[in-house]
Amino acid sequence: MFFQEEESFLLGDKISLPTRSACSSSSDEDYNDNCQITIDNSENILRVLKKLWVDQNMCDIYLKVGNKQYGAHRFILCAISDVFQAMLMNSAWSEWRETCIELQEMPICENVFYTFLEYFYTGKIHITHTNVMPILALADKYLVKSLTRICIMYMCRHVPHAAYHNQLSTWLHYSNMCGHERIFNSCQNYFKWNFEAVANTSDYTNVDCDTFVRIIQSNDVVVHNEMMLYNCVTRWLELQQMKMEKSEDCVGNFQKLVETVMMYIRFPMMTPRELAVLLMNPLIRQYKEFFVDRMAIGMKYHSGYTEQLQFYYENQKYLFTPRLYTSDSCSAALSIENFWDLQSYHISTFVFSSHLSAAEHESHKVSEWVVDLYPKGVHFKKCFLIVWEGTLEIPEEILKTVRMSLTCRDSPEPDMRVKVSVLIYGVQGGVEHVMEVVERMHHFTSEDKVLNINDLVPFHELNISATMQPAHETPFLVGPNRDQLKLNVVIAPIK
Repeated sequence: MFFQEEESFLLGDKISLPTRSACSSSSDEDYNDNCQITIDNSENILRVLKKLWVDQNMCDIYLKVGNKQYGAHRFILCAISDVFQAMLMNSAWSEWRETCIELQEMPICENVFYTFLEYFYTGKIHITHTNVMPILALADKYLVKSLTRICIMYMCRHVPHAAYHNQLSTWLHYSNMCGHERIFNSCQNYFKWNFEAVANTSDYTNVDCDTFVRIIQSNDVVVHNEMMLYNCVTRWLELQQMKMEKSEDCVGNFQKLVETVMMYIRFPMMTPRELAVLLMNPLIRQYKEFFVDRMAIGMKYHSGYTEQLQFYYENQKYLFTPRLYTSDSCSAALSIENFWDLQSYHISTFVFSSHLSAAEHESHKVSEWVVDLYPKGVHFKKCFLIVWEGTLEIPEEILKTVRMSLTCRDSPEPDMRVKVSVLIYGVQGGVEHVMEVVERMHHFTSEDKVLNINDLVPFHELNISATMQPAHETPFLVGPNRDQLKLNVVIAPIK
């Protein structure tokens, strides 16, 4: 009878009852006194809160946003938002006694304010690349920390999708302005590592000058070559010039913009032939006094006039630092097909060559490289090492890591220092892009001709059980069937 009464009283609630053997006595009275039950009524409470919101029952405050008015409850607003708590409970605020408060919001925030308030009552929210920015702006303004964390996590994971839908410049601007470093760094890295793709979007013109300069200053911009970067920068300048046409002193302002941006173009990294072709470029002819001096640095670099460039080596060293160029002279694309069919500890081997100097007078300096890629872990078999004292047994060892081993096939020069960069491609939101860049500085010598890079990709992402493979979509595999591991190895000399 006791259990029947309990069940009818708590109908719809989740109850955890201990077994009778857990009680100290077998009598019903002792069982009732000593046993414990755990009730989970959270779903019912959420239904009640949602009903309050939907039916607008017992509202004690009204928020006017734009042309709409929303009924709400002070205790809910104060519990979720630090700003509403201060506004409605602190007498220093004029709103604390008001029953109707008018809030000034941006138009894009007005459109999502209902969704924003609904989250207070349900804890649920539908986020897309189009509404996440205004929702984050509201969460930041009213200090709804849980919702801010949700938006930050979403944006960091959906940067490629945002760029594809021309949202990148907005995300960059807002995250930089409001100090959301995780979002800003994710957006900036996508821009740097997929520069040409971003340059082909209609949103490219909306990137502000400060952000654009910060990007092209970087050494880790991924681009085919410096000439390609120059063409992309020229296009951005042309788009900015169109915006300036109606402004005062358009000519003077545009010249300052050209000089501000173009000073970071690395003309020494262009070939002499490319520099010669640029002499006929309309922009360079228009501002020849500025460009001729910059291009002369490049010609002297290729001719080996080191002493004449000493000032620039000391004060503008970046001019002689290669970026992450994907041209054949600097890099090699590596691809492993049918990844799910590979055996454990599979090894793929690639051979390629790269120039050890960007200067024309050192074009004969070429090195050959061997890449061994271990995407399924590394297996060292047991072996015996013969030494003076006898035979030493080396036990078997297995490393659960995605490793790339780079070997210099030639006899390295004494000062052969290089930066090895591995571009790792992936798919997010249906967009294939450079997702990660792993960099290592290494000094190759005749005694040290091998560089091992572990953990290129999280091991668990590429090595799962066979039963999960059809349903598992790791972002690190690309191609029509999502079964291709795609990398690009870039080798740049360090002077």
